[in-house]
Amino acid sequence: MSFLENLPDTVREHIKKITKTSGLPDTEESVEKIAEAWLEKKKIFEEKTAEEKMEETAGFDADEERGCLVMTYSGSLVSIGPKNNGAREAVYTSIGLRQDVPSVSSSKDAVLKQNIVCDDIVAFSKGPVKSTSQIFKIAVCSADLSAKEQAAQVTQVTRILQDEFLNINKTIISE
Repeated sequence: MSFLENLPDTVREHIKKITKTSGLPDTEESVEKIAEAWLEKKKIFEEKTAEEKMEETAGFDADEERGCLVMTYSGSLVSIGPKNNGAREAVYTSIGLRQDVPSVSSSKDAVLKQNIVCDDIVAFSKGPVKSTSQIFKIAVCSADLSAKEQAAQVTQVTRILQDEFLNINKTIISE
């Protein structure tokens, strides 16, 4: 079974589309490499957020006080810190291959435009990007943590995932 066939149905077509903007040749082999990398990123996202006792959820209310991490269909990361005076720190990190989006963009005073729901986009009325591709996974900080602890957790897990995702790109896609 190919890596592409192992992807969730909702993600499969998206991976085919982003291969065209990846800078890689528009071939089945390139699609397979991006699919393999996506599966590795999904595994690491799930492992790291579980290790940190972040709870996986299908939705995140824009008014929610807590912070969260999001993985998109394309394998990008969106880290959204806890609310602080009505705004949040947010960082968008692309998959590192797409040439049609910034590789990293951040905002210290981001405001969510709408609730975050799996299979929909993350949209900001003010933030690091206007919107993202559809959401595959959402992991929310524990309510047991203070806002300061949540901000530190979101930052720490984001850094780990960014490094891991970059290594995946180097080892799988750059081969």
